[in-house]
Amino acid sequence: MPCANPVLDGRLIRSAYQRALFKGNVLDRTVRAVAHAASLRPTVVMTYWDAVRRHGPEHLARLLADAGAAGIMVVDVPRSEALRWHHAAHDAGLSTPHLIPRTTDEADVPAAVQGASGWLYAPASSGLTGFQGPLDLTALEAFTERLRAASALPVVSGVGISSPDLAARVAPLVDAVVIGTPIVRALLSDPGPAAAVTAAFAQALQPRIGTAHDA
Repeated sequence: MPCANPVLDGRLIRSAYQRALFKGNVLDRTVRAVAHAASLRPTVVMTYWDAVRRHGPEHLARLLADAGAAGIMVVDVPRSEALRWHHAAHDAGLSTPHLIPRTTDEADVPAAVQGASGWLYAPASSGLTGFQGPLDLTALEAFTERLRAASALPVVSGVGISSPDLAARVAPLVDAVVIGTPIVRALLSDPGPAAAVTAAFAQALQPRIGTAHDA
Protein backbone atom coordinates (compact mmCIF):
# COMPACT_ATOMS: atom_id res chain seq x y z
CA MET A 1 0.00 0.00 0.00
CA PRO A 2 1.70 3.23 -1.16
CA CYS A 3 2.87 5.94 1.20
CA ALA A 4 4.63 9.26 0.68
CA ASN A 5 7.80 8.53 2.66
CA PRO A 6 8.78 4.86 2.32
CA VAL A 7 12.00 5.05 4.28
CA LEU A 8 13.03 1.43 3.71
CA ASP A 9 12.46 1.48 -0.05
CA GLY A 10 14.84 2.36 -2.84
CA ARG A 11 14.36 4.52 -5.91
CA LEU A 12 12.32 2.11 -8.00
CA ILE A 13 9.63 1.27 -5.46
CA ARG A 14 9.52 4.93 -4.40
CA SER A 15 8.79 5.78 -8.03
CA ALA A 16 5.99 3.21 -8.14
CA TYR A 17 4.52 4.65 -4.95
CA GLN A 18 4.62 8.17 -6.36
CA ARG A 19 2.82 7.06 -9.51
CA ALA A 20 0.13 5.38 -7.43
CA LEU A 21 -0.28 8.41 -5.17
CA PHE A 22 -0.49 10.72 -8.18
CA LYS A 23 -3.37 8.67 -9.59
CA GLY A 24 -5.28 9.13 -6.34
CA ASN A 25 -7.92 6.93 -4.68
CA VAL A 26 -5.09 4.92 -3.15
CA LEU A 27 -7.20 3.17 -0.54
CA ASP A 28 -9.93 2.15 -2.97
CA ARG A 29 -7.38 0.94 -5.51
CA THR A 30 -5.53 -1.03 -2.84
CA VAL A 31 -8.73 -2.69 -1.65
CA ARG A 32 -9.62 -3.70 -5.22
CA ALA A 33 -6.12 -5.07 -5.81
CA VAL A 34 -6.26 -7.06 -2.57
CA ALA A 35 -9.68 -8.46 -3.41
CA HIS A 36 -8.43 -9.61 -6.81
CA ALA A 37 -5.20 -11.09 -5.46
CA ALA A 38 -6.97 -12.80 -2.55
CA SER A 39 -9.34 -14.50 -4.98
CA LEU A 40 -6.27 -16.25 -6.44
CA ARG A 41 -3.85 -16.78 -3.54
CA PRO A 42 -3.51 -15.88 0.16
CA THR A 43 -2.54 -12.20 0.20
CA VAL A 44 -0.59 -10.12 2.71
CA VAL A 45 -0.41 -6.34 2.42
CA MET A 46 2.85 -4.52 3.16
CA THR A 47 2.75 -0.86 4.17
CA TYR A 48 4.07 1.81 6.54
CA TRP A 49 2.63 3.14 9.77
CA ASP A 50 1.89 6.54 8.22
CA ALA A 51 -0.69 4.94 5.93
CA VAL A 52 -2.19 2.96 8.82
CA ARG A 53 -2.33 6.04 11.05
CA ARG A 54 -3.90 8.16 8.33
CA HIS A 55 -6.75 5.74 7.68
CA GLY A 56 -7.08 4.51 11.26
CA PRO A 57 -5.71 1.12 12.39
CA GLU A 58 -9.10 -0.40 13.19
CA HIS A 59 -10.75 0.89 10.03
CA LEU A 60 -7.92 -0.16 7.74
CA ALA A 61 -7.57 -3.61 9.30
CA ARG A 62 -11.28 -4.30 8.92
CA LEU A 63 -11.40 -2.91 5.37
CA LEU A 64 -8.52 -5.07 4.12
CA ALA A 65 -9.76 -8.12 6.00
CA ASP A 66 -13.16 -7.71 4.34
CA ALA A 67 -11.35 -7.53 0.98
CA GLY A 68 -9.82 -10.93 1.73
CA ALA A 69 -6.36 -10.09 3.05
CA ALA A 70 -4.74 -12.72 5.27
CA GLY A 71 -2.45 -10.26 7.01
CA ILE A 72 -0.77 -6.86 7.00
CA MET A 73 2.94 -6.31 7.55
CA VAL A 74 3.54 -2.76 8.77
CA VAL A 75 7.29 -2.42 8.55
CA ASP A 76 7.74 0.49 10.97
CA VAL A 77 5.10 0.26 13.70
CA PRO A 78 6.14 2.60 16.55
CA ARG A 79 6.60 0.75 19.80
CA SER A 80 4.04 3.07 21.40
CA GLU A 81 1.41 1.97 18.84
CA ALA A 82 2.24 -1.72 18.64
CA LEU A 83 -0.37 -2.92 21.14
CA ARG A 84 -3.17 -0.97 19.45
CA TRP A 85 -2.14 -2.26 16.04
CA HIS A 86 -1.94 -5.89 17.15
CA HIS A 87 -5.38 -5.66 18.76
CA ALA A 88 -6.88 -4.08 15.63
CA ALA A 89 -5.38 -6.72 13.35
CA HIS A 90 -6.29 -9.59 15.65
CA ASP A 91 -9.89 -8.41 15.94
CA ALA A 92 -10.09 -8.30 12.13
CA GLY A 93 -8.61 -11.81 11.81
CA LEU A 94 -5.36 -10.62 10.23
CA SER A 95 -1.85 -11.89 10.85
CA THR A 96 0.81 -9.32 11.74
CA PRO A 97 4.21 -10.31 10.33
CA HIS A 98 7.15 -8.34 11.70
CA LEU A 99 10.16 -7.02 9.81
CA ILE A 100 13.18 -7.40 12.07
CA PRO A 101 16.02 -5.06 11.02
CA ARG A 102 19.41 -6.67 10.57
CA THR A 103 20.80 -4.12 13.03
CA THR A 104 18.67 -5.56 15.86
CA ASP A 105 20.87 -6.50 18.82
CA GLU A 106 20.54 -10.06 20.06
CA ALA A 107 19.20 -8.82 23.39
CA ASP A 108 16.45 -6.89 21.58
CA VAL A 109 15.23 -9.77 19.40
CA PRO A 110 12.63 -11.10 21.92
CA ALA A 111 10.98 -7.67 22.12
CA ALA A 112 11.15 -7.26 18.32
CA VAL A 113 9.27 -10.51 17.66
CA GLN A 114 6.65 -9.95 20.38
CA GLY A 115 3.16 -9.82 18.92
CA ALA A 116 4.22 -11.09 15.51
CA SER A 117 2.11 -13.67 13.70
CA GLY A 118 2.35 -15.22 10.27
CA TRP A 119 6.09 -14.87 9.86
CA LEU A 120 9.23 -12.91 10.69
CA TYR A 121 10.89 -10.96 7.89
CA ALA A 122 14.70 -11.07 7.95
CA PRO A 123 16.10 -8.70 5.29
CA ALA A 124 18.84 -10.28 3.20
CA SER A 125 20.55 -6.88 3.01
CA SER A 126 20.71 -3.96 5.42
CA GLY A 127 20.27 -1.62 2.44
CA LEU A 128 17.11 -0.29 0.84
CA THR A 129 14.87 -2.37 -1.40
CA GLY A 130 16.40 -2.62 -4.85
CA PHE A 131 19.92 -3.20 -3.48
CA GLN A 132 21.94 -5.05 -6.12
CA GLY A 133 25.25 -5.63 -4.37
CA PRO A 134 26.64 -8.84 -2.85
CA LEU A 135 24.83 -10.49 0.04
CA ASP A 136 26.53 -11.76 3.19
CA LEU A 137 24.76 -15.12 3.36
CA THR A 138 26.76 -16.25 6.38
CA ALA A 139 25.53 -13.24 8.36
CA LEU A 140 21.97 -13.80 7.09
CA GLU A 141 22.06 -17.43 8.22
CA ALA A 142 23.28 -16.40 11.68
CA PHE A 143 20.53 -13.78 11.91
CA THR A 144 17.79 -16.21 10.90
CA GLU A 145 19.00 -18.67 13.51
CA ARG A 146 18.73 -15.98 16.19
CA LEU A 147 15.16 -15.31 15.10
CA ARG A 148 14.31 -19.01 15.18
CA ALA A 149 15.71 -19.26 18.68
CA ALA A 150 13.34 -16.49 19.76
CA SER A 151 10.19 -17.55 17.88
CA ALA A 152 8.56 -20.59 16.30
CA LEU A 153 7.28 -18.49 13.39
CA PRO A 154 8.57 -19.10 9.86
CA VAL A 155 11.37 -16.79 8.75
CA VAL A 156 11.21 -15.19 5.31
CA SER A 157 13.76 -12.98 3.57
CA GLY A 158 13.77 -10.21 1.00
CA VAL A 159 15.59 -6.98 0.11
CA GLY A 160 18.56 -7.32 -2.21
CA ILE A 161 17.51 -10.66 -3.72
CA SER A 162 17.91 -9.23 -7.17
CA SER A 163 18.20 -12.31 -9.38
CA PRO A 164 16.86 -15.88 -9.54
CA ASP A 165 20.39 -17.13 -8.81
CA LEU A 166 20.57 -15.11 -5.59
CA ALA A 167 17.08 -16.26 -4.67
CA ALA A 168 18.20 -19.87 -5.04
CA ARG A 169 21.18 -19.23 -2.76
CA VAL A 170 19.08 -17.53 -0.07
CA ALA A 171 16.24 -20.05 -0.20
CA PRO A 172 17.85 -22.88 1.82
CA LEU A 173 18.37 -20.49 4.73
CA VAL A 174 14.73 -19.46 5.13
CA ASP A 175 11.15 -20.64 4.83
CA ALA A 176 10.16 -18.26 2.02
CA VAL A 177 11.63 -15.52 -0.16
CA VAL A 178 10.01 -12.16 -0.94
CA ILE A 179 10.72 -10.70 -4.38
CA GLY A 180 9.72 -7.07 -4.91
CA THR A 181 11.89 -4.72 -6.95
CA PRO A 182 12.61 -7.04 -9.91
CA ILE A 183 8.89 -7.52 -10.49
CA VAL A 184 8.08 -3.84 -9.93
CA ARG A 185 10.83 -2.96 -12.44
CA ALA A 186 9.21 -5.18 -15.04
CA LEU A 187 5.76 -3.75 -14.34
CA LEU A 188 6.98 -0.15 -14.60
CA SER A 189 8.87 -0.61 -17.86
CA ASP A 190 6.77 -3.14 -19.77
CA PRO A 191 4.10 -5.15 -17.93
CA GLY A 192 4.17 -7.88 -20.56
CA PRO A 193 7.30 -9.74 -19.31
CA ALA A 194 6.40 -9.34 -15.62
CA ALA A 195 4.81 -12.79 -15.46
CA ALA A 196 7.94 -14.34 -16.95
CA VAL A 197 10.14 -12.54 -14.40
CA THR A 198 7.96 -13.87 -11.59
CA ALA A 199 8.05 -17.37 -13.06
CA ALA A 200 11.85 -17.31 -13.27
CA PHE A 201 12.13 -16.53 -9.56
CA ALA A 202 9.49 -19.14 -8.69
CA GLN A 203 11.33 -21.78 -10.71
CA ALA A 204 14.62 -20.96 -8.95
CA LEU A 205 12.99 -21.19 -5.54
CA GLN A 206 10.67 -24.16 -5.84
CA PRO A 207 13.00 -27.06 -5.03
CA ARG A 208 15.13 -25.17 -2.53
CA ILE A 209 13.04 -23.32 0.05
CA GLY A 210 13.97 -24.39 3.56
CA THR A 211 16.05 -27.40 2.48
CA ALA A 212 19.03 -26.56 4.69
CA HIS A 213 16.75 -25.65 7.59
CA ASP A 214 14.76 -28.86 7.20
CA ALA A 215 17.93 -30.91 7.20
